[in-house]
Amino acid sequence: MHGPLAIVTDSTAYLPPEALSRHGIEAVPLTVVLGDRALEEGTEISARSLATALRERRPVTTSRPSPETFARTYRAAAEAGAAGVVSLHLSAEFSGTYDAAVLAAAQAPVPVRVVDTGVVAMALGFCALAAAEAAEAGASLDEAVAAAEKRAEGISAVFYVDTLDYLRRGGRIGAAQALLGSALAVKPLLEVADGRIGMLEKVRTASKAIARLEEIVVERAGDARVDVAVHHLAAAERAEQLAERFRARVPGLRELHVSEVGAVIGAHTGPGLLGAVLSLG
Repeated sequence: MHGPLAIVTDSTAYLPPEALSRHGIEAVPLTVVLGDRALEEGTEISARSLATALRERRPVTTSRPSPETFARTYRAAAEAGAAGVVSLHLSAEFSGTYDAAVLAAAQAPVPVRVVDTGVVAMALGFCALAAAEAAEAGASLDEAVAAAEKRAEGISAVFYVDTLDYLRRGGRIGAAQALLGSALAVKPLLEVADGRIGMLEKVRTASKAIARLEEIVVERAGDARVDVAVHHLAAAERAEQLAERFRARVPGLRELHVSEVGAVIGAHTGPGLLGAVLSLG
């Protein structure tokens, strides 16, 4: 925590550890339930272990942090000198994390503004960074929230999955869409929009889908100053190749992050995920 405001997010932001440390951002972990074991994302289960479990078709579910976990986080921020907290979380359509934070905020010893960003992964991470940078510049609670919400408006999140089956199992995409994709043997490009996952395009092969993902991001970036994050699960080589193409093709590129998603998002997308988050402004 830096300055009078504390910035809290959750583990699905997938912010690099150095960014969390530099800006004093607290990331509250979600939980992955693997068989009969409940494991905290980021500390107790690796993306590699998750990918192995998914390939073996072992039961994997996820759960939100408890309201008490958030309550402890808010109390700790107040005890460290924060006069207020901005708490930014993944889309409420994906998880009950936002609701848990709202319950805890009502009992916090300092004002807490809980924000459903409508996004996830580094789309959420960019929002948290915007709030933290505003707080470091002396922003009020409302101004820091506004900075995060403004950043969210300029974010695109597009991703490719090898199969829609994991999203169907987790209820993140309709069974009809999943069955259609399987029946037609298409490779789906998906987008997070209005807090939900929707089909963007259907492409016939994996290579064409990834090439099209690249084109969409390049087109949307144009000549603007942008930040880009490339995410993957068990597809590191694909991710690095995509990142190199963005370095060559996005003229206004400022920061480029490449990271493997954690277990919570990975549980719903499956191995082979490749995604790109574009942040304007």
